[in-house]
Amino acid sequence: MASPSITLDTAKDSSGEIHVIVGPMFAGKTTSLLRRIESELNAKRSVAMLKSSKDTRYAIDSVVTHDGLKFPCWALPDLLSFRDKYGHQAYQKLDVIGIDEAQFFDDLYEFCCKAADEDGKTVIVAGLDGDYLRRSFGSVLHIIPLADSVTKLTARCELCGKRAFFTLRKTDQRETELIGGSDVYMPVCRLHYANSQVTEKSVVQSQNAKTDSLLEAVADD
Repeated sequence: MASPSITLDTAKDSSGEIHVIVGPMFAGKTTSLLRRIESELNAKRSVAMLKSSKDTRYAIDSVVTHDGLKFPCWALPDLLSFRDKYGHQAYQKLDVIGIDEAQFFDDLYEFCCKAADEDGKTVIVAGLDGDYLRRSFGSVLHIIPLADSVTKLTARCELCGKRAFFTLRKTDQRETELIGGSDVYMPVCRLHYANSQVTEKSVVQSQNAKTDSLLEAVADD
């Protein structure tokens, strides 16, 4: 029996790469992304930085770290529109694409596949791997199987100083996408995350009990 053959596409000048940086808020994901981008620039490679147009916290047309480092970027509602907006000829010459706050892009998986596999680009992605409930956030975890490397960063727990793996929301707002900074979120360790959930559950139960008592009182009247 003849062995199966694989036809290689030799038309590409080089193969692409995908590198993923994840972690909770305040872990330095954007800082790490900018360092990698700076390294690519030092190597004389052409770079473009992208972020979601939803993120307007510090600047509209720049990626900005929590401590003020800044890099110009394209703010987009989706990633697949980038090639047309950047220009096809300019895109062909592009070597590296950085993506910040990647959890906000629904087309992240499709874009990374096309950019790395078909177009030979190096794609460096930074984003949250989980939301404030420790559930998968957006499509960031979907691209892990595509990645050449995955870096999981940690922060410092705001309550005890130990390594923080999770993001705790300080407000009682429940929507998954709530863009904010230290006024809304803080990084916490596993112990303080678990404790906060127990406390929140107790508060909710107490509030429900008060509501039930009021309803019973009204019914009795």
